[in-house]
Amino acid sequence: LFSALTVAATARMHNFTQQNVANIVWAYAKVGRNDGQLFGSAAKAATADIGSFNSQGLANTAWAFAKVRRNDNELFDSIAKAATADIGNFKPHNLSNTVWAFATVGRSDEELFDCVAEAATTNMGNFNSQNLSNTVWAFAKVGRSDKELFHSVAKASTGSIGNLSSQALANTVWAFATAGRSDEELF
Repeated sequence: LFSALTVAATARMHNFTQQNVANIVWAYAKVGRNDGQLFGSAAKAATADIGSFNSQGLANTAWAFAKVRRNDNELFDSIAKAATADIGNFKPHNLSNTVWAFATVGRSDEELFDCVAEAATTNMGNFNSQNLSNTVWAFAKVGRSDKELFHSVAKASTGSIGNLSSQALANTVWAFATAGRSDEELF
């Protein structure tokens, strides 16, 4: 089935809307299908039309490529620029998924991470425990230890520590240790 879907989708990718592109790569990544033909075609289509992507489309596309470990330079560069320009429209899960994706493929776009740190810090009350964990993990993974961000996450996490999964708890502690942060609110 996926071979036939790949052939059909790549033949029509130039007609896909931004949501179609984001949805198809998200679905392939969700089921663990790392199809070079499909992801290559989607990267070209997304890069050519990146200005039409909304915040969720940008985040989902970045997440999908990272999930299957595809680091397309042109695509990630264009996502970084578009996300930075539209950062005010990103919801907490879009912010955390975007930086998670960049960190997963080993990319640290300075302007994007700066914008996410500022947006996350000012919007921390709307982050759930998974968003908090993913965000600090991503920052630590790429060697960033934004003091205000980590302090805000520490304060926000104190009331939700019990809601963290084992992995999220371990990732949060790892992120703080890796970033050299030991905020009293959290530790």
